[in-house]
Amino acid sequence: MTNPLKKIFSFLSLDMAIDLGTANSLVYVKDRGIIINEPSVVAVNNKTGQILAIGEEAKKMVGRTPSYITATRPLVSGVISDFEVTEQMLRYFIEKAVAGSKRKFGIFGYSPRVIIGIPCGVTEVERKAVRDAAKNAGARTVFLIEEPLASAIGAKLPIQDAGGNFIVDIGGGTTEVAVISMGGIVTFRSLRIAGDKLNDDIIQFAQKEYKLLIGERTAEFIKINIGSAMPLKDKKEISMRGRNLVTGLPEEVVVFNDDIQRALERSVRQIVAAIKTTIEETPPELLADVMTNGIHLAGGGSLLKSLDTLIARETKIPCMIIDDPLTSVVRGCGLALENLDTLQNLVEKDEEWGAPL
Repeated sequence: MTNPLKKIFSFLSLDMAIDLGTANSLVYVKDRGIIINEPSVVAVNNKTGQILAIGEEAKKMVGRTPSYITATRPLVSGVISDFEVTEQMLRYFIEKAVAGSKRKFGIFGYSPRVIIGIPCGVTEVERKAVRDAAKNAGARTVFLIEEPLASAIGAKLPIQDAGGNFIVDIGGGTTEVAVISMGGIVTFRSLRIAGDKLNDDIIQFAQKEYKLLIGERTAEFIKINIGSAMPLKDKKEISMRGRNLVTGLPEEVVVFNDDIQRALERSVRQIVAAIKTTIEETPPELLADVMTNGIHLAGGGSLLKSLDTLIARETKIPCMIIDDPLTSVVRGCGLALENLDTLQNLVEKDEEWGAPL
């Protein structure tokens, strides 16, 4: 028989899902949807150790602060590189979500239940770091779900069926390639080549070809506007501004989409190679399903122009971008949290799973 007190506290507590991404963090609250979508950036005063800004405000400071203030990302390739700063960032997002719901944080001992997406193949130490950071930030119970599973749930793929579902999640720090069947990952590849690496490719291209030093935000702007995985029919150009490494003076050059496509080519080819390797390791029966259902792209990196066309051409399998790929992980986490009774086999439960409140 269900404990009535547990029902009451379950109603009072605030369930939320967090996509703790390398580039952006998103928070989904039950019955309210996605309420936070901010950069995973924290500005710290190195003299005092004080957190000055988190999220959107901190991103504005990148490359524009005095030497004693550092605006950094506390996550690298989807895993925690700075535990204390990640904890502060999580607390900020959790408290902001709770405040937006007009509830009091921690009153009577209840705190939110939180589910967090993590990359495939992370170590147990890295998993524990995510759990501990969320617990220290105020979460009552923490669940973990692998990002390809979350993306597939967010894309509403039939992952519980006995059929092959092929998902490629290209985020900021990692690209996750997985084949899912019967609610589990059959085979996967995780590589640290994703949106951030593509930005770095453009930065390196500017230095090599034009002796021009540009920032990460400029590189990302160029990638979004004229970047592509294949040569495009229409010629596009964009101004690239930075500092000339020879003269030390500001300079502006015009680059074309073909130049940026060549700059990104090596990294794009590595992503395609990981997809091919995963296909080679997929059992034949599931591969037959994949050939029918196609390859589904998620994550911000999937929006690179003509990437789906290139993957379809190289693999001979239909390829499509899911609806709203930027939020697929957090939407999948939210659906998993709202349907724990039916999807609990997909999440990793912490030690307090099922414990009385």
